[in-house]
Amino acid sequence: MKYEHCVQKPLPRRHFINRLVLHAAWGGVAIGASDLLGTVGYHHWAGFDWVDSFLNASMLLGGMGPVGELPNDSAKVFASMFALYSGLVFILLAGLMLAPVFHRVLHHFHWEDK
Repeated sequence: MKYEHCVQKPLPRRHFINRLVLHAAWGGVAIGASDLLGTVGYHHWAGFDWVDSFLNASMLLGGMGPVGELPNDSAKVFASMFALYSGLVFILLAGLMLAPVFHRVLHHFHWEDK
């Protein structure tokens, strides 16, 4: 995603909102893909049914932790790795969602109307 240079005029509000929506859409794709990955992983390694797998993956992505007892060591290893991955996804999505706002604020400080 290309941002305007400091010598360019800041984006109009409508285009800025479109940029925010685009970033939110990419964030939604990342969350959906991560939840799908976690759901399949819980189904495969823990042997949970699809709804329980989705619940556990969603709870880990949301920062709450797994819901049910993990039946074996491979499920525990998967849950540990997915928890670490979820923390990194949270940081990535926070940066993705806040980047347009930070850019706009800094752009207003550095832009000189010529």
